[in-house]
Amino acid sequence: MTKQISGSDINFHPDTLCADDIGRGVCRLFTHMGYAPLTEFPLTNNRRVDVIGLAKGSEWVIAEIKASERDFRSDRKWPEYLAFCDEFYFAVAGGFPLEILPTDVGIIVADSFHGAILRKAPRLKMNTTRRRAQILHFGRKAAGRWHGLVDPKR
Repeated sequence: MTKQISGSDINFHPDTLCADDIGRGVCRLFTHMGYAPLTEFPLTNNRRVDVIGLAKGSEWVIAEIKASERDFRSDRKWPEYLAFCDEFYFAVAGGFPLEILPTDVGIIVADSFHGAILRKAPRLKMNTTRRRAQILHFGRKAAGRWHGLVDPKR
């Protein structure tokens, strides 16, 4: 049986968490939700998302990690990610000022061990042709990363 995790279950230390810590918690959350996650995934629009997840039904979820308020305020690229997913989230550490995040996207709070959805993302409409092409791109990227782990001197 899987334990439900809420934001209050997460042991946050926002002053010591970096984007990699938050990303680890997001990947664990996505896996728990039935997604296969990849980090630092390049999109076909020459942008790179922090975490993307693919579900069995070919649904896509993207999380953009914001480790600080300054990081969020200086980033204007995230709207370009919306056409590449069915759900979009900002992922932040505990203590992040949530009121500055847009109200029309989801929010995940995470540390390096867990993640919790504080606000469910609205459903987006992804282009069918893009969805199919992205599945192939995702598979090739994941296979290439795996091969690099098992045969680093390839």
